[in-house]
Amino acid sequence: MTTPFQYSTSDWHRRERWSLLPLLFIAAFVAGCQSYHFGAPTLHRFDIRSVHVPIIESDSFRRFLGVRLTEAVVKEIELNTPYCIATAERADSFLLARVREDSKRVQAETINDDPRVIEAELRVEVTWNDRSGAPLMQRQVLRISREADFIPESGQSLTTAQQELIERIARDIVNQMEIPW
Repeated sequence: MTTPFQYSTSDWHRRERWSLLPLLFIAAFVAGCQSYHFGAPTLHRFDIRSVHVPIIESDSFRRFLGVRLTEAVVKEIELNTPYCIATAERADSFLLARVREDSKRVQAETINDDPRVIEAELRVEVTWNDRSGAPLMQRQVLRISREADFIPESGQSLTTAQQELIERIARDIVNQMEIPW
């Protein structure tokens, strides 16, 4: 007969087996998920640390459109990626872009043919290459076309609509720099 504080050897082995079960699950989890990474920094490439963004060229006649887009892209890269902005000599990769088209269209008019709602559109081609020239994006040439409506009667201008477009396009460009799933 055993007392409440004494265990037989078969009870001890049974308890030992159950106590090892959580350790087995942890070991299997760690071994099975060894190549899986957690968190936002894992959305970007590990082999790239710096990006050079030259002034974006523009086929548009609007002044400083490429400079404004370059500034927005650099800000987005600094805020939302682990990459550093670097000079051409020190950069691991190069983000090249060109504004191909800048247009505006009247969507709605008043009785007197005054524009009420105007649509502005920008089309941008983007490539992201490493130092050897190999493409780093999913598509080799990314064509982004974005539209924004503005209403002149309410005080909006083409400049504010373009700034909204520029910020959207910069976000789209930086989102394409993520690793594909």
